[in-house]
Amino acid sequence: MKRLAAFAALFLGILVLASCSRSPGATPTPTTAATAVSTPAPSPVVTLPSITDVAEKVRPAVVSIVVQTLTTNFFLQPVPEEGAGSGVIFDSKGYILTNNHVVEGARQISVNLSDGRSFDASVVGRDPATDLAVIKISADNLPTAHFGNSDNLRIGDWVIAIGNAFNLPGGPTVTAGVVGALDRSISEPNNVVLNDLIQTDAAINPGNSGGPLVNLAGEVVGINTAIETGGTGIGFAVSTATAQPVLEQLVANGRVIWPWIGIQGQDLNPILADQLKLSVKEGVLVRGVQRAGPADKAGMQAGDVITGFEGTKIADMRQLQDIIRKRKIGDKVNVTFVRNSKEQTVSLTLEEFPRS
Repeated sequence: MKRLAAFAALFLGILVLASCSRSPGATPTPTTAATAVSTPAPSPVVTLPSITDVAEKVRPAVVSIVVQTLTTNFFLQPVPEEGAGSGVIFDSKGYILTNNHVVEGARQISVNLSDGRSFDASVVGRDPATDLAVIKISADNLPTAHFGNSDNLRIGDWVIAIGNAFNLPGGPTVTAGVVGALDRSISEPNNVVLNDLIQTDAAINPGNSGGPLVNLAGEVVGINTAIETGGTGIGFAVSTATAQPVLEQLVANGRVIWPWIGIQGQDLNPILADQLKLSVKEGVLVRGVQRAGPADKAGMQAGDVITGFEGTKIADMRQLQDIIRKRKIGDKVNVTFVRNSKEQTVSLTLEEFPRS
């Protein structure tokens, strides 16, 4: 028995030493299946952005505009008519930006603030070409909205539309959505073509016209202008890139003074170029030439494709408009275009864009 106990003790000692040592190149003991499976990390919680702070910041600067106009009935008798829209205060001295179609033809304009105060307003200036107008009320120390740079917008960015939908009592309505597209162009019922528009699915309803489209920083990036009646969730706003120089001129001059070459154009893309069998794939396709305008005097024709302006390559209508607006009336410029697959350059003199 003593020998057996001693042998057992010696054997256990060898096992203990073996379990505490590792020889070079020894294979680690594999883990069991139960310990090999790691616990998956919890999925991040995705939440929609809060627009409460943005709404509280901008709503006080959004106004309701009620206009009185005069129309005629079936018997050609004058009949008073009332319309409503929205606007945004951009200067504490009482300057308000809105749509031209909101105040066009108005005999009387009333502005209602979100705090309940009401004022009569006068038109400072209108610009039908961009569907923008500036009106003014006699008041000081008003809440104002800050304008941001619409060129920083990306498709998919969250935006908020604020305005007096259906002229409902209780202050401006707030709706949210995303930027669906940029640089859109649409034709209004009066045949005016609006360019550089922001497309959004934030709900825009009758009465919203002239109200601001706002980013999540509370900056105005557009002025709500139109909806697509045949679509669902498609509205348009004039970008601040277009609106800011317009409002500055309206305040300074009462009208917008733009240089002009006298053409109606549209963006040319590869698909349209193939359909028309054109040799160039981008530029501005001339759809019409204003009679006795600068382009007409220089010999340009419908069907020409403008590809250059003073040595700068032109890719689209917005670029052409931007580069022309940086010039002065009376400037002589060189315009390059393609006609019948041949490139030509003409010299023309910029004139003031007619506002008749």
